Amino acid sequence: MQQDTPLQILILCTGNSARSLLGEALLNHYAAGRWQAYSAGSQPKGIPHPLALSTLQSHGIETHNLRSKSWDEFASAHAPNLDVVITVCDNAANEMCPIWQGTPMKVHWGIADPAAVSGTEVDQRAAFEQAFAILNRRVQALCSVAVNRHDPVHLKLVLDELAKVD
Repeated sequence: MQQDTPLQILILCTGNSARSLLGEALLNHYAAGRWQAYSAGSQPKGIPHPLALSTLQSHGIETHNLRSKSWDEFASAHAPNLDVVITVCDNAANEMCPIWQGTPMKVHWGIADPAAVSGTEVDQRAAFEQAFAILNRRVQALCSVAVNRHDPVHLKLVLDELAKVD
């Protein structure tokens, strides 16, 4: 693989309607050309959560290509060769994953599920803003670090450290 080829990152969650979509959109927004982010779920909801989309839009992040999809799309022979798989929910981190194209490193960036918050619309929006803020800080920190696909030990250390950023 050429050095200027973007790192291929898959962000996983069970439903692929909120956190993983936020991560996909943020990575593609801030790291265009350096990384190519995708998202998927083990049991996708089929549609993005409306508050995930409105949260991204309120921060000026593009949403028109986001869709809820199965992780099976990334286990096919036509899928991109993945460099990194990031799980953002504890359920997905503990599930038996398919065999991915490539030999991706696996990292867990646990984030509370904003779609699981009940209560008022204000409470729900606050949960999405909190998940967005955490992912935004992690993604921007990742974008500020020089990472090299040919140094997987350093990349793994960086990604594991970023899991601690709140």
